[in-house]
Amino acid sequence: MSVRLLSGLAVLALLGGALVYAHRRQAEPGPVAVADVAQPAAADALPRGGMADRTREPEIRTAPRRPARAPLRPPSPLSQQFEQTPDLYSFAQSLRLRADAGEPEAMWLLTRVYDYCANYSNAPVDYRNDTRTLESMKLRGASAMTAARNRVSDRCARFAPEDGLGYAMIMVKRAEAAQAGSLPAEASLLSAGKPLDKTEDYRRNLTERVLRSKDPEAFMALSGGMGIAAGGRSAGGGAQRVSGTQFSELAWQLAACRLGQDCGPEGSLMTSYCANGGICSQDPQQDFASFVYDAAIPRQGAEVVQEMVYSLTGEERMK
Repeated sequence: MSVRLLSGLAVLALLGGALVYAHRRQAEPGPVAVADVAQPAAADALPRGGMADRTREPEIRTAPRRPARAPLRPPSPLSQQFEQTPDLYSFAQSLRLRADAGEPEAMWLLTRVYDYCANYSNAPVDYRNDTRTLESMKLRGASAMTAARNRVSDRCARFAPEDGLGYAMIMVKRAEAAQAGSLPAEASLLSAGKPLDKTEDYRRNLTERVLRSKDPEAFMALSGGMGIAAGGRSAGGGAQRVSGTQFSELAWQLAACRLGQDCGPEGSLMTSYCANGGICSQDPQQDFASFVYDAAIPRQGAEVVQEMVYSLTGEERMK
């Protein structure tokens, strides 16, 4: 069993529902914000005496769900295909042809495929063995993480170590996509601390361009750079009030969901949080927005985050 899985199992036993599975941060914005805010709630979930029941998966009480709301715009056909195709290797082959022709969206989504499949492709046998071990131990919360890891394994099954889906390669491909005109790729580089230009004017300009674009991919890609990492910096214009805090990062992600990003229970966002970060909803039907408001944001902070989301999307507040 890998060291990373052992670390994850130890945390599963201690924290129950709010899992923090040790992993190397990939090029997508990682699950820092949800993890940091959600962990305190996990301690309250432990039974009296502090000992978790490790012998069986406990009954899960379904959390209240927020009413489903249609996104403000449909996702692009390529983004939708990325979320829904069962064979990401085949999808990557078709994207590569378009990327080689210089199509910015194809170049960006190809890096998303690589990022989604990286942990699996680097050691497929170990990844599947670790998943089976996790499933057999019947730890609290393990079923959600097992389901997410199996979903990744199935969709990425044809990738192998020789494909070289490492962090460095993904960052190079994202830089190429950004230089070709992909706004999400450009935003992701800023979130990763590797912007095309390190000046404050560029940072503010990029933030404004993302805000005006209402592109859900760009919003999600920028979110990691608008959280704690942006503290003390000027975001410029309308983004200034949604910058510099853990809630800010979540607000950009929630805004991306409203703008058309797939934030459903089996979408890439929820899957990656759970499979790579161990941050899993105990309710398999819960989407990202419901999970965030249920597990990551204190009740008194929910209205603040909602106001941030409205300001980013340009929606009028619902009465």
